[in-house]
Amino acid sequence: MTHRTRRSRRLFGAGLTAGVLITGVAAAAPAAAATPTVSCTSARAGLAAKLKKDITAALVNRKGTVAVGLYDRTTGTTCTLRASTAYDSASVVKVTVLSALLWDAQKTGRALTSREKTLATAMITKSDNASTSTLWKQLGPTRIKNFLTAAKMTQTKPGANNYWGLTQITVTDEQKLLKLLTAKNTVLTDASRAYVNTLMGQVVSAQRWGTPYGRPAGVSWHVKNGWLSRATHGWRVHSVGTFKGGGHDYVITVLTHGNSTMNYGITTIQGVAKVIHKDLAAS
Repeated sequence: MTHRTRRSRRLFGAGLTAGVLITGVAAAAPAAAATPTVSCTSARAGLAAKLKKDITAALVNRKGTVAVGLYDRTTGTTCTLRASTAYDSASVVKVTVLSALLWDAQKTGRALTSREKTLATAMITKSDNASTSTLWKQLGPTRIKNFLTAAKMTQTKPGANNYWGLTQITVTDEQKLLKLLTAKNTVLTDASRAYVNTLMGQVVSAQRWGTPYGRPAGVSWHVKNGWLSRATHGWRVHSVGTFKGGGHDYVITVLTHGNSTMNYGITTIQGVAKVIHKDLAAS
């Protein structure tokens, strides 16, 4: 990782809530989690067993607590690990914020204003915190909760007092949202889905780590990452992504906490992503 990349990550501060959060980095190294039990099913012979084996192997020596979700629409493949474990969202919640904004606008048939588009672009492509806070406050708790209800994201609990980065999220709900963004549905219009995907495909280069890592050439990607350090559980480092190509149409969520550093969490996520992309490409 270059010095410039490190600096870019600090500048974009994706994990923090508008500069209002932050407690210290945990000083102690996190304890190693128990060997995870990954559950996979697939309509394609042999794929579930291969993914279970390889995701487990990718995590066996990693410290911290990791949750994983994979869904491949093409092969009917699903993998989960700690699917209902709650994590502080950090900046992955920004996809939910944008989706809620579009959903709310749909109800009155209006397009986003130029101001809203400017805020949304900064929020997703650069993970700008001030833009997120503005949109979060504009929506307010009722509209956000109404969107979560419409999306059936029943495990997601919005952060209180405008601390959007402390929204509680799970793999189950993040996967629900990614599925809404990648197929026709009654919650988000095709235009709304296209808008979110466009911005997630324009994330600045310093923030393209995580779930896109190891994807085959020709597979399109859309990503949103988040990172946040607090006194408990060390670094939270998360990545959600959607991918299409090579005969597959899939979404990946990896949520982590208990990381000693941000880079440690990134390495964990990328280890999982690499084997998922490899196994799907070979199937």
